[in-house]
Amino acid sequence: MTETSWPWPSGAATGIGSLPGTDAVEAQRIILGELPDLPYLPELPARGPGADLIGRTAGLLVELPVELYAGQWRVAGRPGRDLKRAHDLMERDLDQLTEQAEGYTGPVKIQAAGPWTLAAGIDLPIGGRLLRDPGAVRDLTGSLAEGLRAHVTEVRRRLPGATVLLQLDEPSLPTVLAGRVPTESGLGAYRVVQTETARSALRTVIDAVGTPVLVHCCAPDVPLELIRTAGARAIALDLALLRDLDPLGEVIDAGLGVFAGAVPTRPPAAGRVPTSAQVADRVRLVWGRLGFPRARLGQQVVVTPACGLAGATPEYTRAVFAACRDAGRRLAEG
Repeated sequence: MTETSWPWPSGAATGIGSLPGTDAVEAQRIILGELPDLPYLPELPARGPGADLIGRTAGLLVELPVELYAGQWRVAGRPGRDLKRAHDLMERDLDQLTEQAEGYTGPVKIQAAGPWTLAAGIDLPIGGRLLRDPGAVRDLTGSLAEGLRAHVTEVRRRLPGATVLLQLDEPSLPTVLAGRVPTESGLGAYRVVQTETARSALRTVIDAVGTPVLVHCCAPDVPLELIRTAGARAIALDLALLRDLDPLGEVIDAGLGVFAGAVPTRPPAAGRVPTSAQVADRVRLVWGRLGFPRARLGQQVVVTPACGLAGATPEYTRAVFAACRDAGRRLAEG
């Protein structure tokens, strides 16, 4: 196994991104209280357009304004009220992070959509996804890289003692690579994006931001080697969706960190949140099947929920975070 150091403490736990509700003050308070070793800037999509994954990230793009049209984000001729709303929501969230995390000196995570999820989720002005136009995708990638570099710089300015981690959310990456993104008619699909093209766009963003990057993809067919070779420091995935452990073992051996989604985003049928011991055992089971030394588990793996928690209740959210936090500490103990 490759020897390396990690930009998070041993036994860390964190969340993926979204939380239920619309109260940014309370959401940030919960995160800082329950996930003290690796807190993050929460996303509250229930607030509406501009708080969703695509709109929130599109608000960070440089010289590429967007707007809502018939419920879909598309490239606009000039900035308008939809973009202003996205900017205002982000500013409020950053203000809460700055106020509540004042003096914080550990790692802090922020999230944004990656270039391929944006390309599959934003329309061209003439219709159809940006994904259909390779030139538009290149422009989008450059704009995103510049915008995220500025975003990371702003978070560092607000929390000068913290180490910023950037999470790129790429739920659409496997469907982009497989040519399964449907056209607007639903009768066809957009072209297959070649692996090297996808890797190049991810690397452009990762190289630009000047901070450690992890890529989140909760799909059964996560392109692990592509993500590793694009320069990511870690992959965030849902353990329940893993089918073949060999590719995961290969990237772990090559030095990729793992944000292991080990707790369901909704309460199980029995209605109980798994205990921290059960969560830790689930992560240990996968690690053990891969054959890696247990001594490295608490360092290389961060415990998380399976995905975002926007559909959960506040009570379940708190319980999930507590289970992840305590499971991470159990893993650090061996």
